[in-house]
Amino acid sequence: MSSGGGRRTSSTGSTIQQPRSASRISDDQIIDLVSKLRDVLPEIRNHSSDRVSASKVLQETCSHIKRLHREVDDLSERLSQLLSTIDANSAEAAIIRSLIRQ
Repeated sequence: MSSGGGRRTSSTGSTIQQPRSASRISDDQIIDLVSKLRDVLPEIRNHSSDRVSASKVLQETCSHIKRLHREVDDLSERLSQLLSTIDANSAEAAIIRSLIRQ
């Protein structure tokens, strides 16, 4: 028998350490966190229905994070291309450096 900190196997076959009961998140905390996610996700915030399942919120959260990663990668690539086309001592380069530092 486990004392609350046992192990279980994930769907991929890897072992996952379950949290001790003292560090478990309550149902109310989960509801609050899902509600906060619902408020910041454009895909759900603009949804006409008030009732969106927690599962849908989590799926949309993952999709949104992936989209943001792609956007950051794209912007980084575009910035690299821009920087490679301008003189490092030019006014444009100084503006870009100041914007990056912000």
